[in-house]
Amino acid sequence: MYRKMAPKFETLVDADEAVRKLADGFLFTEGPIWHPTGRYLLFSDMPGDVRRRWDAEHGVREAARPANKCNGMTYDAGLNLIVCEHATSCLVRETPSGGREVLASHFEGKELNSPNDVCVRSDGSIYFSDPWYGRMPGFGVERPRALGWQGVFRLAPDGALQLVVPRDEFAMPNGLCFSPDETRLYVNDTERALIRVYEVAADGSLRRGRTFAEGLASAQEAGRPDGMKCDAQGNVWCSGPGGVWIYADSGELAGRIAVPEVVGNLHWGGADFHTLFLAASTSLYALRTRATPHIEPFMR
Repeated sequence: MYRKMAPKFETLVDADEAVRKLADGFLFTEGPIWHPTGRYLLFSDMPGDVRRRWDAEHGVREAARPANKCNGMTYDAGLNLIVCEHATSCLVRETPSGGREVLASHFEGKELNSPNDVCVRSDGSIYFSDPWYGRMPGFGVERPRALGWQGVFRLAPDGALQLVVPRDEFAMPNGLCFSPDETRLYVNDTERALIRVYEVAADGSLRRGRTFAEGLASAQEAGRPDGMKCDAQGNVWCSGPGGVWIYADSGELAGRIAVPEVVGNLHWGGADFHTLFLAASTSLYALRTRATPHIEPFMR
């Protein structure tokens, strides 16, 4: 179940803990996010066009149908839900009372590809990836692309949308996450099987991008870089061949966690944030970890 590559792996995962299946029977799960006060997990069943909710007492229930084939989700500091919608090519904000606001839909007059994954910085700015998976059959609504390239964007607190990486930097940008101090942003590329890291400037722009890790591909095991999160110590947890790959902030591979199905995305939750939830193809899994997430704005 575990492959230890560096001694620190033992401080992150207990070898006696097993990956547990919580539910199955879905088409393709994505976007898990834990509500810190409601104590429940939201996740998307993207091809099924439904958002689901899991909690320990009731198990899985439907939360929204249709769900615009939503993918990545997170909360802002006000516990509004930030959602990447494949079917509409929009980034939206949903309020606890049921309101819906489109935050981003176009760049330079052209429709976005399909916002995929998202994270929020402490200053209120929102960063998201925009590959074209949501214009493919099944994962979204098949239709022509308008932009012709796949970018990573920052939505400033004043609503301005900024491209923060060069247009051809990524083939398929996907998962992204901040370091605990928010001075670095990690972005992975599913097609090129690598992770890049950037310095985050005071104004929120990105600079000095470099390859952080590469070779997250295998001829023997299914899976590629997709969902990605950073823990409280600065280690990067990324979906990859066979399950989840964990990198130290130095770029050293600390170890791997085997999961029975291809992992699409992951997020910590539970009462003490020691439970790692894994949205993995047709199922939802959980693993008790020694590590905890770095504190995002909505967790405070």
